[in-house]
Amino acid sequence: MSELFQNIEARTRLAGTNKLEILLFSLGVDQRTGRKEVFGINVFKVREVMRTPEITSAPEMPDCVEGMVSLRGVLVPVVDLARYVGIESELPRSIMIVTEYNGHTQGFLVESVDTILRLDWSQMRVPPEMLVAKMGGLVTAVTELPGNKLVMMLDVEKVLSETARYDEEFLFKGIEPIPDEQRMVVFADDSTVARKQIERTLNILEVPYQAAINGRQAWEELLKIAQVAKSTKREVRDMVSLVLTDVEMPEMDGYILTKTIKSDPRFAGIPVIMHSSLSGMSNQQLGKSVGVDEYVAKFEPQRLAATLRRLIKGDDDTPSSEE
Repeated sequence: MSELFQNIEARTRLAGTNKLEILLFSLGVDQRTGRKEVFGINVFKVREVMRTPEITSAPEMPDCVEGMVSLRGVLVPVVDLARYVGIESELPRSIMIVTEYNGHTQGFLVESVDTILRLDWSQMRVPPEMLVAKMGGLVTAVTELPGNKLVMMLDVEKVLSETARYDEEFLFKGIEPIPDEQRMVVFADDSTVARKQIERTLNILEVPYQAAINGRQAWEELLKIAQVAKSTKREVRDMVSLVLTDVEMPEMDGYILTKTIKSDPRFAGIPVIMHSSLSGMSNQQLGKSVGVDEYVAKFEPQRLAATLRRLIKGDDDTPSSEE
């Protein structure tokens, strides 16, 4: 299966072109519907694909977590994606996709992997409300393949949050409000889990905000703000303190959003923070190459709050060690 992941350097150059590559996989035929759905995951998040090794049961795990496996001396939790999604399939999930994002490694059990597909983010559409409701908010984007085959991008951050129990009270401990801040934060993220965590952080900070589900929607909101600024003879930076953006988003990704903001003089002086689970140094460098001012990994609200405070108020706060 290693041939699927050749030409890593070429894939890295996709950043800033609004393109992505996704690994297609299946969770088997759903016995309830007789359908075999196709799912996708960004190749940047996939470390390897392998035959499922022996899994050791572990106590007090969520129902969809099969247990742990040892990969090169590191214990990695293994999630049965079919069970998590609610697909009733009799076939064994003999293949494991090893993913790495936000500094965490986990295995996803799948029935089969197909191929790597290169797409433009503009081909990835926001999923219809009916599908969002049916999948419990688990699908962040969809695209159609030849033959009317639908590919659904899974919200792996939602899986991580709900299986690793990241959204705990202690993650927000010690965050203090920023007094009298009137300017808004505009943020974009296609993950419902990430948006809720960002909103919670900003609410604790008592900072106004405008949320968007992808880069295109965030850009449209920024254009509206720029129009208001023009009509009231104000600068946009007097209305917007900063922009916070995810990397992976349908229709317009975070790289293109950043490049667009940085190339428009109306938004001069407004910092852009990249907030992503793609936490490797290469992704941070790619962000800086398109003009990103700061990088903050997801699921670290204290660090996010400290960065927001420093950029908004010019404080010297550093992230709390209690994370």
